[in-house]
Amino acid sequence: ERQVDGAALRARLGGSLPDYMVPAAVVVLDALPLTANGKLDRKALPAPELTPKVLRAPRTAHEEVLCALFAEVLGLPQVGIDDNFFALGGHSLLATRLISRIRSTLDVELAIRALFEAPTVEALANRLHEGEAARPALVAVPRPAEVPLSFAQRRLWFLHRLEGPSATYNIPMAVRLTGTLDRDALAAALGDVVARHESLRTVVPETLGVPRQEILGTAAARPRLTVDQVTEVMLAEALAAAAWQGFDLATEPPLRAHLFVLGGSEHVLLLVLHHIAGDGWSMTPLWRDLAAAYAARCEGREPQLPKLPVQYADYTLWQHQVLGREDDPQSAIARQLAFWTAALQGIPDQLDLPTDRPRPAVASYRGDSLSLHISAELHRGLLALARDSQASLFMVLQAALAALLTRLGCGNDIPIGSPIAGRTDSALDDLVGFFVNTLVLRTDTSGDPSFRQLIARVRATNLAAYGHQDLPFERLVELLNPERSLSRHPLFQVMLALQNNAAVSIDLPGLSASAEPVAGNSAKFDLSVSLGEQRAADGSPAGIGGVIEYATDLFDRGSIETLTARLVRLLQAAVADPERAIGRLDILSADERHTILRTWNDTARQIPLATVAELFAAQAARTPDAVAVVFEGQ
Repeated sequence: ERQVDGAALRARLGGSLPDYMVPAAVVVLDALPLTANGKLDRKALPAPELTPKVLRAPRTAHEEVLCALFAEVLGLPQVGIDDNFFALGGHSLLATRLISRIRSTLDVELAIRALFEAPTVEALANRLHEGEAARPALVAVPRPAEVPLSFAQRRLWFLHRLEGPSATYNIPMAVRLTGTLDRDALAAALGDVVARHESLRTVVPETLGVPRQEILGTAAARPRLTVDQVTEVMLAEALAAAAWQGFDLATEPPLRAHLFVLGGSEHVLLLVLHHIAGDGWSMTPLWRDLAAAYAARCEGREPQLPKLPVQYADYTLWQHQVLGREDDPQSAIARQLAFWTAALQGIPDQLDLPTDRPRPAVASYRGDSLSLHISAELHRGLLALARDSQASLFMVLQAALAALLTRLGCGNDIPIGSPIAGRTDSALDDLVGFFVNTLVLRTDTSGDPSFRQLIARVRATNLAAYGHQDLPFERLVELLNPERSLSRHPLFQVMLALQNNAAVSIDLPGLSASAEPVAGNSAKFDLSVSLGEQRAADGSPAGIGGVIEYATDLFDRGSIETLTARLVRLLQAAVADPERAIGRLDILSADERHTILRTWNDTARQIPLATVAELFAAQAARTPDAVAVVFEGQ
């Protein structure tokens, strides 16, 4: 009789199955215990002996370095060579950061695709030989007489020149502070932060139509802390008025600070940052440095913050160096231009979204937003589907949004914009600046594929795009030169973002801090879906929350409420049966289904009980002069 070794069986399964499909324990029994009725006696089954997971230690120098980098990026104390980066909580943003750390540590340039295809330390170590020599390191360099704008800054500057001072690209963040606030220390701390980050004291003048970065001195750029006394009733309106006031980029530093006094121990601090000087990632170092500087100023000393390795101007010069010249076919920018030219050939100029009104000739950028929530149960299902499909959660959400847009009549070629962090060098991790780039992720929904097949298409397209993420979106628009219109965003009108930035922590001594909402009334795109994962204390999925921002030029709120509900229903249907064709995934509510199948088809009419001859006679009596029959012209 052959004996079954449970440990050996688990090891064998681990060699061919992903981690989440390998059983935690194998219990070997001579026979299953049965009840008197011959059914399985579950209560008599022995409890499995779960042994703690044993981390396999690195065996080579490369594996040792990769284990340390995995743990650093994921924020874990230890990682074994069999651990899966994505199963441990990794996502596309952290993947970009890991690739950056591998580049700077091992001097190897790996494509992000390699990590998706080889997500364990052991597998990735075997792919290191595929990498190219790393790009030049980002370091501080001597400044030329005029520092150009980064590619990302150039587009915002162009829009600023086209539209004039506008609040469309303002980033407001308000914090309610309860406790004893030292206003002088706060004002001094704001000056310290501006002195530390050159991007916060950079203006954009121009000479003969050519813009440049001009870094102001610390004293000239020191922000003035505007203080206003308000009541709780007045607060929301006061915040909105301050948050959505435009900047003059040529003369005005891109950071403002407002303090609203509600009482002796109740304040709301509002920082307004123009997007040309910062992005979502920037919020963490900005508030962290402000908190450290405030703590020092409260103690009557200057803050002792570690020196930043580079400033934004250094990044700009490095970016131009790394990308190279477009007329050099071997340069990075030439290769990426060739990729995107092919990838986006024939892209539709405009998605025909199910709008409530025709598109105006000139977009007003007025907008509104609606909250969206995905339950913890559905969150778990989406993560499991992503793991099973060797994809990221973002890829699953993108597939769902593309499928929904196709179902709503937008066609089978769905371009969706997506922000990507753009911090491809670890020297940028703690810097405030505008690094985010925008990728155009084109989704092919033709042929009514199954949802799982659509995920595979999205995965292939996205991995190729991630490998060519350095080409600035602004240059891509110039190259492809789509039909220009002031009524819509070029190349895509729908944005999808899964926010994976580190949570902003604000710890000011003597004060408790909590986020204060700031009402918004602008929309950069027709539709913008912004989502973020929520986790329980033990790290388990606790739901996905977010907002859908929409252009009020085009949509009524009720239409967006319907669209939001349909997106959630499609996600539920896809998780329940990912093999089902996207055209058969249920997106209708019970009321909508009843309206279509019952109300609109309710054609019943009362019919009199009479013969045809009797009906004919009655009609003849009603209209005796009407023509009854026509034959050969008579």
